[in-house]
Amino acid sequence: MKRPSDGELLAAWRDEPAPLLPLLHAFHQCDGHLSEKTLRAISADLGIPIADLFGTVTFYHHFARTPGGREKPRVCVGPICALRGAQEIVDRLDGATTMPCPGRCDQPVPVLDGDTILCGDTPATLTNVDSPLPPESPDEIEECVFAQIRTPGRAGLAGYRETGGYEGLARALTGSPQDLLESIDASGLAGRGGAGFPTGRKWRAVAEAEGEPKTIVCNADEGEPGCFKDRTLMDYDPHAVIEGMLAAGFATGATRGFIYLRYEYPETQNILERAIEEARAEGLLGSEAFGPGRPFDLWVRRGAGAYICGEETSLLNSLEGKHPFPRNRPPFPVTHGYENLPTVVNNVETLASIPHILSKGPDWYRNLAIGDHAGTKVISLSGDIRRPGNYEVPLGFPLQVLLQDWAGGALGDRDIQAVTMAGLSGGFLAKDDLDVTLDEPSIRAKESFLGAGGIMVFDDSRDMVEVAHAAMEFFAEESCGKCFPCRIGTHRLTERLSGGGPSDLGDWVDEVTDLGQTMKQTSACGLGQAAPLITESLLRYFPDQVAARVENR
Repeated sequence: MKRPSDGELLAAWRDEPAPLLPLLHAFHQCDGHLSEKTLRAISADLGIPIADLFGTVTFYHHFARTPGGREKPRVCVGPICALRGAQEIVDRLDGATTMPCPGRCDQPVPVLDGDTILCGDTPATLTNVDSPLPPESPDEIEECVFAQIRTPGRAGLAGYRETGGYEGLARALTGSPQDLLESIDASGLAGRGGAGFPTGRKWRAVAEAEGEPKTIVCNADEGEPGCFKDRTLMDYDPHAVIEGMLAAGFATGATRGFIYLRYEYPETQNILERAIEEARAEGLLGSEAFGPGRPFDLWVRRGAGAYICGEETSLLNSLEGKHPFPRNRPPFPVTHGYENLPTVVNNVETLASIPHILSKGPDWYRNLAIGDHAGTKVISLSGDIRRPGNYEVPLGFPLQVLLQDWAGGALGDRDIQAVTMAGLSGGFLAKDDLDVTLDEPSIRAKESFLGAGGIMVFDDSRDMVEVAHAAMEFFAEESCGKCFPCRIGTHRLTERLSGGGPSDLGDWVDEVTDLGQTMKQTSACGLGQAAPLITESLLRYFPDQVAARVENR
């Protein structure tokens, strides 16, 4: 097939909303890399200073700058895959390079080959695989976002409607935006991406904010190691995400929406775009989505590999074609978001919960939880565990029941030594603290947090100092570099965990503790504030392993 000319590619995207990322991807796809000539053409066409554009492009992991670079296989060396032979695959696979966790911890080891994901534990066993469906929950547990996800055909519009899809939205559109806001408030739904901010309150703030047009953004940049729940929801229930975004648009008065999808989910992009086209064809999206003269439309924008873009203001900068640094807050996105206008940013799981709340009511959703909590949480479970996967549990559910009864406990005859919380960002839990319940108050009482719900399991054969070192090395690599406490601190902690620093154990602990406290108090965003939880929890639970490493190095 003949390659479109540069002019044709530029013309195809320049008038589209948020044009830079899709334009870069179009050239990257056609040429296998982004040449200087290409970047200068884009710079001139979009009016972006060439220095700014170079800085932005080189910030991302996956934009190749040399011919053929896009097609070189990229191998995950994240925390789980590093323990499953990832380096051997890198060494034996011709031309392979490494990449951070691409969200398939339940299918180690993933390799990104162009726009195809292969998984296997050796180069010979690599094969294309679908996302696993979540394991069945016990009969006594009622699910929300996973309630219909195992139904064959649910990803298509016809299958979605057969299982009640878009019925809740249709009823909501017969009422007022205020009615919808009150229902979401009453449900107690809070953000499921990590921050836990009340969804109804966020929507109301955007509805009341001045400025048009307003925007709904789905944060599908699932970059936290150990988290892979959003991929499952988008692959098997994309219309639930679309319905949730439509509901948010109606409640807030927004007329446009974006799904910001991580680069490492190319097959998911095809699924989402197919679902959006189905919704457009049926009039669910478009110029009369909410009735005559009441438009709402939706686009997918694919990222290019940057952990920091999971932070909502970095994501917005990336969407706008800027360098994806976090923004200073206030102002917040609810008043100054995409294009400095009122914007809702919600996580995939949050939005996928909305259709079920609209169908069954806010009281139903609130009562799914245990005790005083509201709703459910999807937990991504991986590592040294018999049955890895995504599990939807009531908030307030005991962690040990999930680990031992649902997921089968540690592999072989091993015992669970530790788990990470919030992917990596919550540090470790171990020993008696594994007896927590899965909710923020219980876990924060142990100086960690639930966050996006990624839990990686490490059995008693693992060197926890090595695990901590790999985690801190990831944070050092992914620090955007905007603020020096994070930029310098993550590297210093990585050095300490690899054998650097004072030779006296007491001095080593004091220095690591001081570095962590400084980072937590002065870093500009959550990356620098969370990374020290790795070393803090390592010292709390595994002082003997730390002492052995420092004294015997």
